Amino acid sequence: RMKNNRFGQSAIITTDDYLKLRRLQRNAKHKLILDIAWFTGERWGAIVQLMKSDCYHVNGNTKDVITFRSNTRKASPDGTRLTRQVPMHDTLKEHLAAYPASVISEWMFPRIHHPSEHIVLRTADYFFRNAIERAGFGNRGISTHSTRRSMITRLYNNGTDLMTIKQITGHRDNKSLMRYIEHDEQRTIGAIQAL
Repeated sequence: RMKNNRFGQSAIITTDDYLKLRRLQRNAKHKLILDIAWFTGERWGAIVQLMKSDCYHVNGNTKDVITFRSNTRKASPDGTRLTRQVPMHDTLKEHLAAYPASVISEWMFPRIHHPSEHIVLRTADYFFRNAIERAGFGNRGISTHSTRRSMITRLYNNGTDLMTIKQITGHRDNKSLMRYIEHDEQRTIGAIQAL
């Protein structure tokens, strides 16, 4: 499925696509936003609102989990917002350890001229779309939501059970979760061949 004119679902990206898009990010801030999206599957709107305390201990060491506070996350259909904690992937932990976090801001991604404020989603989206165009992926239907769909699909295709995926992503039911998963036809063929 392809997202056309903001309709449909965002396209899935591969690991090679992610690495190419990462190389095309212009600075460490934009690279790390993409890394967090790729390794946690969180929505970019919550990522741009991360505080240093969501990722680092007071002594500056990277935490073992990354916390997305409830007030930064999208509400569920019943209007509730839940804090989500995701275990830190080793590669993400390395990227966070190497990131030159601002010493004058509590935000992970502060605005350049207003460090007391975090960057807005529109800014992160602009730089991501710029990289998408420069990578030659402009006609593929990739958006910031692609990283969430891709992470969930990767988990599913790697054999992770739905209960564990829901625990990781914060989904409450299988129906809403399954909309994120792009089914691999080879998986169907393999299942039949395994009979």
